[in-house]
Amino acid sequence: MANDDLIRALRDADSVKFGEFELSHGGTSEYYVDKYLFETDPGCLRLIAEEFAALVEDEKLGGVALGGVPLAAVTSVETGNPYVIARKQAKEYGTGNRIEGRLSEGEEVVIVEDIATTGQSALDAAEALRDAGAEVNRVLVVVDREEGGNDLLAEHDLELEALVTAEELLADADR
Repeated sequence: MANDDLIRALRDADSVKFGEFELSHGGTSEYYVDKYLFETDPGCLRLIAEEFAALVEDEKLGGVALGGVPLAAVTSVETGNPYVIARKQAKEYGTGNRIEGRLSEGEEVVIVEDIATTGQSALDAAEALRDAGAEVNRVLVVVDREEGGNDLLAEHDLELEALVTAEELLADADR
């Protein structure tokens, strides 16, 4: 079922663009969801935090750098659950951590991500968190582009839960 309030907020933030766009995985698309426009909009962040909060219990949140970090932060404030940050690679200075924040062996973490296309960035974060000792079973995303992310994550025992799908977001959109 479509989340009409969130869809309206994403559109009002002008985060849905039409044209020809290259995506991070190298493919192209006739539409683009600009996460930076919705992640810097307080109204969108508030709605996303409320929706994500309804989906988590007492799990720690895992924000995927860069886009998942503000989402994990606002959801943390909404729920009171702490979060960690999963970097794309270990930093080469300071502590050299790939996972930032406090994480205990066996702790349950739910990944928070902006957009799922292939699912690869969420999978990379899940593997990094698992390597660090976390139990990771779920990935929450704002938008599922429905381009294979669900299947890839399922192959690695990860359940994908999206607040909205591309089909819902693009239905009746002005192009």
